[in-house]
Amino acid sequence: MSKIYVLLFNARTENEGIHTVQMGDRNKILMFESEDDATRYALLLEAQDFPTPTVEAFDSDEIEEFCRQADYDWELIGEGELAIPPEQNVEDIVWGEEEEPQKPTESEPTSSEMSSDELEQIRRKLEGLL
Repeated sequence: MSKIYVLLFNARTENEGIHTVQMGDRNKILMFESEDDATRYALLLEAQDFPTPTVEAFDSDEIEEFCRQADYDWELIGEGELAIPPEQNVEDIVWGEEEEPQKPTESEPTSSEMSSDELEQIRRKLEGLL
């Protein structure tokens, strides 16, 4: 068991939700090894007009079990890895389990699909956050 960090919306409320990235018809939870990297990602989400997420520590086994039960994928973001939220987000944020998730308006570009100029621009923005 190792400690990881995830992003929660409405933490410790009845309407609590965990941040996921939608990849096609699958949801993926990002698990960060570093609290600083999780905080940086949360700030990038906030800059995209998301509600302010809370960075919370969990045992990785607990989140992996949650993902198995919810049929979600997960990805471990290593310390110092640059995780960037997709530019295209779901139109409506779905908080309740009974609702059907909305599809993103466009698929998330991968780093191989982004030009070096776009990547350099993102790096400069992130360095400005530091």
